[in-house]
Amino acid sequence: MSIFMRQFAAEMGQDQTKQQIEKGLHLYQTNQTDKALHVWLKVLEKTSDPGGKFRVLGCLITAHSEMGKYKEMLKYALAQIDTAREMEDPDYLTEGYLNLARSNEKLCDFQKAISYCKTCLNMQGTTISLQLNGQVCLSMGNAFLGLGVFQNALENYEKALRYAHNNDDKMLECRVCCSLGSFYIQLKDYEKALFFPCKAAELVNDYGKGWSLKYRAMSQYHMSVAYRKMGRLPDAMECCEESMKIALQHGDRPLQALCLLNFADIHRNRSDVEKAFPRYESSMCIMTEIGNRLGQAHIYLGVAKSWLIQKELDKALEALQRAQELSEAVGNKLCVLKVHCLSEAVYRSREQQDDLREQVVKFLECVEEMELYCGMCGESIGERNQQLQALPCSHVFHLKCLQSNGTKGCPKCRRASVKPGFV
Repeated sequence: MSIFMRQFAAEMGQDQTKQQIEKGLHLYQTNQTDKALHVWLKVLEKTSDPGGKFRVLGCLITAHSEMGKYKEMLKYALAQIDTAREMEDPDYLTEGYLNLARSNEKLCDFQKAISYCKTCLNMQGTTISLQLNGQVCLSMGNAFLGLGVFQNALENYEKALRYAHNNDDKMLECRVCCSLGSFYIQLKDYEKALFFPCKAAELVNDYGKGWSLKYRAMSQYHMSVAYRKMGRLPDAMECCEESMKIALQHGDRPLQALCLLNFADIHRNRSDVEKAFPRYESSMCIMTEIGNRLGQAHIYLGVAKSWLIQKELDKALEALQRAQELSEAVGNKLCVLKVHCLSEAVYRSREQQDDLREQVVKFLECVEEMELYCGMCGESIGERNQQLQALPCSHVFHLKCLQSNGTKGCPKCRRASVKPGFV
């Protein structure tokens, strides 16, 4: 075969691959997921075009991520990075490492996720790679939040927002706002925890006509959690029901698990533990299936609180033990802190002074290690609902303390500017 004929055949193969990938995308967007996967797997089996192989692996990674099949997602991400290495193209490598980071983040292997994100940021690619940096910073922020390292999480969220604003990337901005909602839920500034997902919902309404419904579902879920924390339970239930409806329509198992957990927490907040327990159980089944160990730890914390309502202290301690094991396995310091706090309440009610002292010491060690205290007044952050403010250096303080500080700079790192950042 002549060089021309070989080149022509290669181009024909590339066109066919592209057409089949697009066919799969159309099927996927119309909720025909099984048919889409069948088309993409056929492409993966037959194509000899590295670029086409890379793209179809990207489709498979996204689909398995949204289905909550994180181990399969990681398998395809590893195949994609191998393809990118063969191509020796920094843009493909950057995207491949980003998908590896996301896969490990979903599997709660947060240190690996951070490592892959750092590799992405060190790649010397073209402007295409640079456009991915916002997504890399978002993934790294999520991984740091998974570890309970709040300053680093906030720093990366701020960077992701800057990339979103500079590139007019509304989808990225929407995703970052949802993550910031989760960030402020954990630090118990419920005003900000509601503000950011509301901002995400505004972005969906204003720009999201052609977006996937998952963006609306995501914003509604995070709004629901904030409403629940603020005691606005009817609003929480309404938002969670809308999010669950979309999750069920699209087969989004991870979001279904989160909604079920939130439904259980809403019923617990109403002291209706008989309705809470089966929802915790249903959420646990999905969390276990998809491999979300941090989600499982949160469920055990909710279950422990439910047993405490019923004065079943032994069962509460058993659930707390499971929560601690899972939290320590994934390295989430905040969940460990919550375990010590709840265990402290159990031992205090039983007047077991030695166990009580042990839990108090461990709790204070966690607070100190995580720097969960205001650098001005010395009081803890995240203990109750309080308004917080982040400075450009990503240090977080009580808003009332900063207002009394004037313009003296950050009390922790002494940076001169106190102009609030994006968040």
